[in-house]
Amino acid sequence: MSQRNGPEDPERYLFVDRAVVYNPASQADWTAKKLVWVPSERHGFEAASLREERGEEVVVELAENGKKAVVGKDDIQKMNPPKFSKVEDMAELTCLNEASVLHNLKDRYYSGLIYTYSGLFCVVINPYKNLPIYSENIIEMYRGKKRHEMPPHIYAISESAYRCMLQDREDQSILCTGESGAGKTENTKKVIQYLAHVASSHKGRRDHNIPGELERQLLQANPILEAFGNAKTVKNDNSSRFGKFIRVNFDVAGYIVGANIETYLLEKSRAIRQAKDERTFHVFYQLLAGAGEHLKTDLLLEGFSSYRFLSNGNVTIPGQQDKDNFQETMDAMHIMRQPSNKCMLKVVSAVLQFGNISFRKERNTDQASMPENTAAQKLCHLLGMNVMEFTRAILTPRIKVGRDYVQKAQTKEQADFAMEALAKATYERLFRWLVHRINRALDRTKRQGASFIGILDIAGFEIFQLNSFEQLCINYTNERLQQLFNHTMFILEQEEYQREGIEWSFIDFGLDLQPCIDLIERPNNPPGILALLDEECWFPKATDKTFVDKVLQEQGTHGKFQKPRQLKDKADFCIIHYAGRVDYKADEWLMKNMDPLNDNVATLLHQSTDKFVSELWKDVDRIVGLDQVAGMAETAFGASYKTKKGMFRTVGQLYKESLSRLMATLRNTNPNFVRCIIPNHHKRAGKLEPQLVLEQLRCNGVLEGIRICRQGFPNRILFQEFRQRYEILTPNAIPKGFMDGKQACDQMIKVLELDANLYRIGQSKIFFRAGVLAHLEEERDLKITDIIIYFQAACRGYLARKAFSKKQQQLSALKVLQRNCAAYLKLKHWQWWRLFTKVKPLLQVSRQEEEMQAKDDELLKVKEKQGKVEEELVEMQKKQQQMTEEKSILAEQLQAETELFAEAEEMRARLASKKQELEEILHDLESRVEEEEERNQGLQNEKKKMQAHLQELEEQLDEEESGRQKLQLEKVTAEAKMKKHEEVILVLEDQNSKFLKEKKLLEERINEMSSVLTEEEEKAKNLGKMKNKHENMIVDLEERLKKEEKGRQELEKAKRKLDGELSDLQEQIGEQQAQVEELRQQLTKKEEEAQVFQSRGEEEVTQKNGALKQVRELQAQMSELQEDLETEKLSRSKAEKLKRDLGEELEALKTELEDTLDTTATQQELRTKREQEVTELKKAMEEEARSHEAQVQEMRLRHGTAQEELAEQLEQAKRVKANLEKSKQMQEGSTKELALEVKNLQQTKQEAEHRRKKMDAQLQEVAARAAEGERARTELAERAHKLQAELDGVTTLLEEAERRSLRTSKDVAGLEGTLQDTQELLAEETRQKLGLSSRLRQLEEEKSALQEQQEEEEEARGTLEKALLSVQAQLVETKKKLEEEVGLLEGLEEVKRRLQKELELAAVRAEEKGVALEKLEKSRSRLQQELEDMSVELDHQRQLVSTLEKKQKKFDQLLAEEKSVAARYGEERDRAEAEAREKETKALSLTRALDEALEAKEELERVNKTLRAEMEDLMSSKDDVGKNVHELEKAKRSQDQQLEEMRVQLEELEDELQATEDAKLRLEVNMQAMKAQYDRDLAGKDEMGEEKKRALVKQVREMEVELDDERKQRALAVAAKKKLEADLIDAVGQIEGANKARDEAIKHLRKLQAQMKDYHRELEEARASRDEVFSQAKENEKKLKTLEAEILQLHEDLAASERGRRHAEQERDELQDEISNSSSGKSALLEEKRRQEARIAHLEEELEEEQGNMELLNERFRKTSMQVDSLSAELGAERSAGQKSENARQQLERLNKEQRAKLGELEGVLKTRFKTTISTLEIKICQLEEQMEQEAKERAAANKIVRRTEKKLKEVCMQVEDERRHADQFKEQMEKANSRMKQLKRQLEEAEEEATRSNAARRKLQRELDDATEASEGLGREVNTLKSRLRYTHTLTSTRGGPVSFSSGRSARRQLEDTSPEPPSPDPASLDLASLDAASDLEQDSKTPDEAPSAQLV
Repeated sequence: MSQRNGPEDPERYLFVDRAVVYNPASQADWTAKKLVWVPSERHGFEAASLREERGEEVVVELAENGKKAVVGKDDIQKMNPPKFSKVEDMAELTCLNEASVLHNLKDRYYSGLIYTYSGLFCVVINPYKNLPIYSENIIEMYRGKKRHEMPPHIYAISESAYRCMLQDREDQSILCTGESGAGKTENTKKVIQYLAHVASSHKGRRDHNIPGELERQLLQANPILEAFGNAKTVKNDNSSRFGKFIRVNFDVAGYIVGANIETYLLEKSRAIRQAKDERTFHVFYQLLAGAGEHLKTDLLLEGFSSYRFLSNGNVTIPGQQDKDNFQETMDAMHIMRQPSNKCMLKVVSAVLQFGNISFRKERNTDQASMPENTAAQKLCHLLGMNVMEFTRAILTPRIKVGRDYVQKAQTKEQADFAMEALAKATYERLFRWLVHRINRALDRTKRQGASFIGILDIAGFEIFQLNSFEQLCINYTNERLQQLFNHTMFILEQEEYQREGIEWSFIDFGLDLQPCIDLIERPNNPPGILALLDEECWFPKATDKTFVDKVLQEQGTHGKFQKPRQLKDKADFCIIHYAGRVDYKADEWLMKNMDPLNDNVATLLHQSTDKFVSELWKDVDRIVGLDQVAGMAETAFGASYKTKKGMFRTVGQLYKESLSRLMATLRNTNPNFVRCIIPNHHKRAGKLEPQLVLEQLRCNGVLEGIRICRQGFPNRILFQEFRQRYEILTPNAIPKGFMDGKQACDQMIKVLELDANLYRIGQSKIFFRAGVLAHLEEERDLKITDIIIYFQAACRGYLARKAFSKKQQQLSALKVLQRNCAAYLKLKHWQWWRLFTKVKPLLQVSRQEEEMQAKDDELLKVKEKQGKVEEELVEMQKKQQQMTEEKSILAEQLQAETELFAEAEEMRARLASKKQELEEILHDLESRVEEEEERNQGLQNEKKKMQAHLQELEEQLDEEESGRQKLQLEKVTAEAKMKKHEEVILVLEDQNSKFLKEKKLLEERINEMSSVLTEEEEKAKNLGKMKNKHENMIVDLEERLKKEEKGRQELEKAKRKLDGELSDLQEQIGEQQAQVEELRQQLTKKEEEAQVFQSRGEEEVTQKNGALKQVRELQAQMSELQEDLETEKLSRSKAEKLKRDLGEELEALKTELEDTLDTTATQQELRTKREQEVTELKKAMEEEARSHEAQVQEMRLRHGTAQEELAEQLEQAKRVKANLEKSKQMQEGSTKELALEVKNLQQTKQEAEHRRKKMDAQLQEVAARAAEGERARTELAERAHKLQAELDGVTTLLEEAERRSLRTSKDVAGLEGTLQDTQELLAEETRQKLGLSSRLRQLEEEKSALQEQQEEEEEARGTLEKALLSVQAQLVETKKKLEEEVGLLEGLEEVKRRLQKELELAAVRAEEKGVALEKLEKSRSRLQQELEDMSVELDHQRQLVSTLEKKQKKFDQLLAEEKSVAARYGEERDRAEAEAREKETKALSLTRALDEALEAKEELERVNKTLRAEMEDLMSSKDDVGKNVHELEKAKRSQDQQLEEMRVQLEELEDELQATEDAKLRLEVNMQAMKAQYDRDLAGKDEMGEEKKRALVKQVREMEVELDDERKQRALAVAAKKKLEADLIDAVGQIEGANKARDEAIKHLRKLQAQMKDYHRELEEARASRDEVFSQAKENEKKLKTLEAEILQLHEDLAASERGRRHAEQERDELQDEISNSSSGKSALLEEKRRQEARIAHLEEELEEEQGNMELLNERFRKTSMQVDSLSAELGAERSAGQKSENARQQLERLNKEQRAKLGELEGVLKTRFKTTISTLEIKICQLEEQMEQEAKERAAANKIVRRTEKKLKEVCMQVEDERRHADQFKEQMEKANSRMKQLKRQLEEAEEEATRSNAARRKLQRELDDATEASEGLGREVNTLKSRLRYTHTLTSTRGGPVSFSSGRSARRQLEDTSPEPPSPDPASLDLASLDAASDLEQDSKTPDEAPSAQLV
């Protein structure tokens, strides 16, 4: 939204170009294509044309890309005709659905049109840019205009509200709702701007802007509210963090006379903490950035980073300066005449200082201390408080206990909470005070406001992941507003129906939302959520949990209430609002509702020396203080509360009252709705996210309004317009002449034969259901097209007839011309004719004709003038008639206006009378109020007296009871501590049980996931086997091809070498022939000497015979060559047969691929691509075959030319022979002369013989090489046979694959039905997972708190361990009882199993019924959309079922609580008995000591007696009397002393005995009382114990069933392990084969390189020998010239050379035959190679396609893995927490093991039963994990080897092609050896480049290998996680006493789709493996139909 004008034309952003909309082409296109809307994930909905219907599905073609798709009929939505494009009011749409609404809004938004009407309200989409449509010119444009006269705009809404207020004298309201950032605040400002401009009371003084003018103050109130109430959020830079209702008051004349602002739900928590990238309220940043130095020193301001409450520091807003905004705010305050600016800023600075006060926990105690009070001093200076009193109030506040006040030390957490609460409360009070001052400044109601316009700016419906108390209040408000909207919209709609006289039963649609509103606000019977929340605030021990339990108890059966589907830690309850289902979390709701404060600090603030601060805190007596909240440390963090009744009002009550006042105000107004929409969350202009807009349309009630509108008649049209537009459909229905519009429409409707339910005929309009007008438009278009076609046909016929008549006239005219010309030619020379032509002009007849012509012309002119005059007369008459009609209309209007005026006057008079009556009533009420106040004053005085008297009595009572209270204080504190400990124990036990249940659920899911993962891994390994087999076959074929190509290369090299040698020999023969010619010349000269050579003639005869022999041998060689040629033809036919076989195999592969990949549309496209590629391959093969045939023809031609050359050479040899015979006679004469020269020639002969031997050796070498070539050819033939056998094996495998594919296709067809079920479950499970993740995070936080509490409890319980050891004897009896109960458990297990089976059957039936119900609902929604409410009722029934299930769970929880209570009583009894036994033991010890003392006394007495007797004896003796007297006296004294000591000890022992006896009596009395209490409790809890026993029996049975499932799964895992081992062995063998093939290829390559070097060396040697032969030939020529006698020897040499030549030619022919054979074999091998290459390429393409499919699956896999990763992380944290809690529980069990002996015995039995199986399974799992790691490594190595071999294969192929090119170059450039060497150098350079490329490819493969290793490491990590999970399950089973349940089946697999972990990003090779794995998985599924669902998941 913008406030500035831009340079653009504003009309472009307001008006629609209707010429573009009413385009006939688009209309025809819509009619022809049958366009509809189909759902789309990216666009929301896409346009498509209907192509075909297939039952419940249809085939559509997307308009955007032309692709076809299959969509269900229920998912299709109709499209409006093009005439409704960019329609300004969406209520006019004939097809009212989500797609049409979204499309219309999107088209308008992209065209710059942000405002759109939707019936009674306006929808506005935030443009995120400045638009020039808010200037004063635009305001003047809309001023005084009706809504339908101008395009949609917020000004039109404001103008309509303003005009309705003035005309109807009815209050108006404008309701702006929407999300944060949608533009609510900006639109509110635009409304105020428009009203201030239109309704200003200073219109005459507009240019004189007087400071303090009301309109100006109204406009300037907004910057102040934005500074103190707005903040930057992620979605919006200027987000209003409060709701406001601005009431603008107007007088009778329509001028503004005042305003009032009411605020709702200020987000005060933003003042103390903010989220990332967000800011607190603007005023803090404006103050810190814009305050001057003097102001900073006064306010003690610091930098941004110095304040803790500014969480993110100085976060700036783009395009805004806080310093300038601060100045604007101060100016606005000056205009608003705010006198306390500095005081307000002091409070703002003080709020920041609150956050800088830090506390520290003391070492020995939990008490908080303030280490540094600098911030406290600053705060107290700003707020006018004493620092010492402030610190004392914070750290040790006075709390009233009973009737005394005590000082309670606060902990660090309590002090921090108190500071944050004070900061929030201070800022909230400042904001309320500011709004109050603004209202005082704007309140000018003394000018008697007649009516008002209210503007509501409040947050729209909110559905977050975690919804708290604030979201409940906002959604409650929107429910009320939506109810108002429904009521208003349809009440007006139905009123129009009544005005039009339509038969309509009045419906109150506002009741649709009433159940949800009652659920929230109902006071009683049953109470709503807010009432229950207020009720819980009164109870001392109420917690958030008790509140939730009470809500579930009271509202559990409500139709709009649901228990959460997620786990308990995610949400506490759910409410079904009109915009959707919302989950609420009730954390700290009681605290938020009570809003407690430190009343000590609040009192200090109220007593502040600063009057402003004191005024802010004047209502200190109404706050919730510390004495009203019991236990601040607990209440601050979610424990119990204790409040005094009547001392405060809750936040919910205040908000409910303010909302009720607001709704009462709105109900008394005429509402105007503005729905604000946010197009995207990126704040980008021109971007609209369809899904986001659809969600807001639902939440804002736009689509709800359309749903309501659909139930009525949304389309309406006037009679005249309907008749004018659709009369073409009923041409003969309306007779000629006048007919009333209603009758005409009735006649037309009858002819159209419309259903009576589709229309209603009113007084001036005809109403239609949604979609009827679109149907009429279609029929109208068809009718118009028929008429236009008929019209075009008539026009064309008329034009054709006209042309034909014209041609006929031309023909007749030609005939007349011809006739006249012929007559003229006849009369031209006739004299009478000449005379007639001369006389005729002189006759009068001709003149008369001319005069008549002139008269006719004049007559025509007069007639024309007369016609014009008559037309003018008619026009004047028409005008007169129109004027009279207008006059009558104006008269009627005037009369109507006078009547309206009279009615208005009457209304005014009535209102005045009512006003007087009301004023009188007001005076009476005021007098009554005064009297009541006087009475109240008297009562108050009496009350004060009574209170004084009561106070005196209370003081006396306090003095009397002070002693007793002091004695009881200790008792109360001790009991409170005991109760707290007991409550904490109960809470811990409940939480522990909850954690154990949740752990069970999580572990079951983990086990299910692990089982499914093992199945998937088995399938992947099977697929890997198949792929490795195919790859090994391909590698073997490639290696054989390589070998064959290498053999062919060797043969080609040998051929090249032989060709070179042959050319050398031919050159030598040519040179020798030249020599022979020279010798012939010499022989002619010496014919006379020929007789000497007669003897040599005989030798020549023998030579002749030898030559004949050679000829015969050559003929035999020719026959052999022909035979070889025939064999080559046969081999070629075989090769063609192989080609055909391979083609058929290729066709079979293609059909197999078509069968396997014909399941989806994408695979069909891939199949078409493959067919195209196959055709291309066929073409390439045909081209290659043609090239091979051309090569064969060339070879044949070369062979023929060689044969012709040989024949010519033979003929030359014959001629030479004849010449030689002639010259023989001549040479016989010369032989004698040459005899002398024979000796010299013999030397040369020896040299030639030596050379000939060298040539023979070379020929032998060539023959050996030819033999090697023959052996290679035989080897190639053998390989070809092997290949044929392997191909046969491949064909069998392919046939098996076809059969498997058929089976898999059948299985896939069977599994498609289950796919929909799994997809529907996906959404529910994803929601559950999201809830689980958030709940897990909360559990971590709660866990830390619980751990601390557990540590404290463990320390407290350490003292009780000694007392618990004495109860072992009683546990023996409990063991016996438990053994008896075990027998009962076994009987109950069978019952449980039966019930479980029945429940499973019922669940299956319920699922089937659920699927059937969903299908029925879809069909019902498509056929009859009025039954949508029935689906809601069905949801209610489902909710009832869920509530019953929740009640069952709640009952289980109650059982657990009762169990904990029984355990607590047992502990108390045990403690009491232990104390009694200790005292008994003490008494016994004392009695023993007393007995011992008595015995000692008796012994002493006996000793004394004996001593006395002795003494008497001594005294009786006479002799020793004098001697022993002294000694006896000493002994007596010593004995007396001992006796006294013994008496003292005896008295002490007697006292102690008496004390112990008294204590024993007291203990016995207490023990009897405790026993009686325990007996009563035990008798009351026996039944509970029985129920608990039954529950334990059920759990044991469940554990046994789960153990059976686990055993089955373990058996499957063992089978999978065996399969994996077999696959591993196969893979190892394949890898070894691949390594061997690689080594052989390397060796073969090295051999080829060595052979190339040898060939080059031999070539050089041949060249050297050729040069030597040339030099020797020259020397021979010189010798022959000088020595003619050497001719005979030369002839012999010639004959020998001819023989060698013939032999060489014979060998050359043989080599040529072998080469031709090898070339034919080579061509066949090349063809075979190309076929295999084509097949390899085809397979690679298939693998690439499968990779694409796997990538799609991996994308789905990644989506689920993201969620699984988060779950796994949270599960890890939860696991650690669970481990700690398990350790604590074990300690508690050690303490209480004697009480839980039964549980220990059961655990021992289960441990002994399952420990062995679990250990063996763990060992097997470890082995499997190691094997999986080894297989992953080996798989990576195999992939690496395969890639290397593929790379080497490519390199070898490239080398082969290069060598083939080089061979051609060698054949053509044999004589140019130097150029050939250069070419070889270039080839070496290319080979180096190829080597570099291969190195690059190797590096790339290395990177891929690294990726594969990373993937293997990821798999290893996953295996470790599974390991840890299994270990965790083992520990859990060991601690719980039973196995963890492993549920299998469809539910596990469904959960796997959302929770299966995602592997790391796979490399291409791994994707290839995965694709083949998928294929083999399908094969395996065909074998095991029971595992079909798992295959479907793959």
